Amino acid sequence: MHTGEQYHQFFLTSRREVAVRDRFRELALGLLAKGADVLDFGAGTGIDAKAYVANGHRTFVHEPSPSMRGHLELYCHDEVARGAVVCVDADLPCRVDAVTANFAVLNHIADQTPLFEQLYTVVNPGGFVLASMLNPYFLGDARYGWWRRNLFNLFRHGFYSFETESGIHRFAPRVPERAAAPYFRLERRLPGGFGMLTEPYLFLLFRRT
Repeated sequence: MHTGEQYHQFFLTSRREVAVRDRFRELALGLLAKGADVLDFGAGTGIDAKAYVANGHRTFVHEPSPSMRGHLELYCHDEVARGAVVCVDADLPCRVDAVTANFAVLNHIADQTPLFEQLYTVVNPGGFVLASMLNPYFLGDARYGWWRRNLFNLFRHGFYSFETESGIHRFAPRVPERAAAPYFRLERRLPGGFGMLTEPYLFLLFRRT
């Protein structure tokens, strides 16, 4: 189990993770209107939240891990103090134009239907949810026995789970797409083509209906 500080340092120094975060943030910021409010769902230690605020977006953050949340409050101390970063509980008492969920937050949730139903009450009409999810087709994982053993489950059922400390589930994109309906429609999936086999994360953009 990572502490907030260990997680924070890893995600600031890992070349691959920094590149993934940069692509995700660039996509999110390009979709946001000027001054739009954001909910960073599963905000970790506040790395993305700090960047959203720096680009003019008040950011609500939900982070259930006490260790992560404690580090977030240190890292975003100034932003929290002036109300630019606002911590919210699981009831998500806010209204925003967008929800971001970076680095496989939704992979921790076996049934995402209740979450999308809740987010429908949080996101303003025309807003969006942008999620970064583990790519179940990523060939870089083919060296692991669990990946090969679960290929049948992936293609037959669209998902699989296996015992890990953090309780990770792997989903084909059609599973969160189905969970999001009718509240959100899947508008975009990145990457496409050969990237579906070579990139460790998928970016899924859902538009509020």
